[in-house]
Amino acid sequence: MPVLPGAEPYRHEGGEVGVLLCHGFTGTPQSLRPWAEYLAERGLTVSLPLLPGHGTRWEDLAVTAWQDWYAEVDRALRDLTGRCSQVFVFGLSMGGALALRLAARHGDEVAGLVLVNPGNKVHGVAAHALPVARHLVRTVKGIASDIAKEGSEEVGYDRVPLHAAHQLRGFFRVVDRELPQVTQPLMVLHSVQDHVVPPADSARVLSRVSSRDVTEILLEQSYHVATLDHDADRIFDESHAFIDRLAPSVGKTPSEGVTSPGEGAEGTGSGG
Repeated sequence: MPVLPGAEPYRHEGGEVGVLLCHGFTGTPQSLRPWAEYLAERGLTVSLPLLPGHGTRWEDLAVTAWQDWYAEVDRALRDLTGRCSQVFVFGLSMGGALALRLAARHGDEVAGLVLVNPGNKVHGVAAHALPVARHLVRTVKGIASDIAKEGSEEVGYDRVPLHAAHQLRGFFRVVDRELPQVTQPLMVLHSVQDHVVPPADSARVLSRVSSRDVTEILLEQSYHVATLDHDADRIFDESHAFIDRLAPSVGKTPSEGVTSPGEGAEGTGSGG
């Protein structure tokens, strides 16, 4: 199945410090591509995978499980830790939950986390009906492109398959139980006005992790997909400063050398 234009995964071979970026539910790497390129231009090794079932058609998402999504970022993390001295994990929305689980399970292999509007729960009365409703109704209206900035659009599905929403609900429950195992330095940036994930989810994450080095930043000009919104530059700058503080080797290159900014960055034409 062809990948939607702009939804391709992205990689950049940079220096000794790596960053894994995790996109959100029904979204694609496109929502994080400007962030990934910003980091690549500053000499970091960057990995931005396309999650299984995403970036093609919603029917493909309907036949995946949360274990498939997590397995992809777990594989990407193992690849980065094999080539970098330190690896940070960044995530948007469900990607934030994926990042938290990686941190809980991989310990010191994750040097720090930056989360933007992380999801922690499927909200609404209908969420409790998902186990049954998914057999009666295939899809509901999509959640993509919750962006305040005029002219900015997210590449994502216009429908949410309820089977996948049921999987997401189960995944959030798993991650919530594991939050006390998260001890790494943590930065959470969340929008004051978000029509997809309420601020309560960020508050829940902050209250349950065991991290002692914690930074919370409010994004006052953006909606859910803040990485494509008015606060994008602030997110990029704050996240780079976070890495710079924690990773003394930022900017240093591996022994084999490093490509200059703009080189070595590539998006592959297929994913999953």
